[in-house]
Amino acid sequence: MSSQESTLLEPTEPQTKRSPFLEALGERVRNLRSRQGMTRRAVALAAEVSERHLANLEYGTGNVSVLVLLQVAQALQCSLAELLGDVTTRSPEWLLIRELLSQRSESDLRRARVQLGELFGEGGNAQERKNRIALIGLRGAGKTALGQRLADDMGFPFIELSREIEQFAGCQISEIHNLYGANAYRRYERRALEEAIQIYPEVVIATPGGLVSDSANFNVLLSHCTTVWLQADAADHMGRVAAQGDMRPMAASREAMEDLKRILEGRSAFYSKADLAINTSGRTEDQAFDALRTSVRQHLAMPA
Repeated sequence: MSSQESTLLEPTEPQTKRSPFLEALGERVRNLRSRQGMTRRAVALAAEVSERHLANLEYGTGNVSVLVLLQVAQALQCSLAELLGDVTTRSPEWLLIRELLSQRSESDLRRARVQLGELFGEGGNAQERKNRIALIGLRGAGKTALGQRLADDMGFPFIELSREIEQFAGCQISEIHNLYGANAYRRYERRALEEAIQIYPEVVIATPGGLVSDSANFNVLLSHCTTVWLQADAADHMGRVAAQGDMRPMAASREAMEDLKRILEGRSAFYSKADLAINTSGRTEDQAFDALRTSVRQHLAMPA
């Protein structure tokens, strides 16, 4: 998108004091869009709204009728979510659980999530979880190259989950999205992940960068695998992907680097849930592999 096009999509409302609620709503829309790795144009097309309307929403100058709903919720002494009816408003138990968790820290919420998984039998066998190594991170982090080397070093099979998804679907991932949509892709992703977990008690898995965007699939991964976030800065991600001959990031947007930074920012909070994190920026492949190998072996209490 050129600077001229960007200017044309600036909000058209007069520069008056904006509602903090609408500004926060716009920020949440931007964050969700970044987490999904979608451009504003792609979201506008999927939602069947104009880019200008979506831009206004993201800038905090969206349809102010939502403020009426907020005022009604405040008058009824309930949250906007309860008024609109999200999943946590379906029963008294949901509401009580939500209230119990509402003021907890991230570490407390993590402990609660793990214990709930164990309570309902969603957690994997502890030993098998240790011996399934899943690499997460954006494209260009080195998941395939480092994952293959780690698998060879540990004597484990190596799986690139994207290839498994394509085998299930019988077409490339881009075609899955184009022909069947994002929901179908997530179903194929879940099927491929569950089959890998079922078949391999010992394995190294390179996961798609967007897997963390689906909370159900990410829960499965966290419950059954030792997860490693391969980190890199945006410039390294872009350079490595381009060096592999994949120019899709550059073709998708004239502001590809800014898009990539927003995606990385939107997903980092989810990537950070991994058991381990290895920064591959400023390192050769050999150096990054040595750091990965050492960290994984120490975590699993394996001899160096």
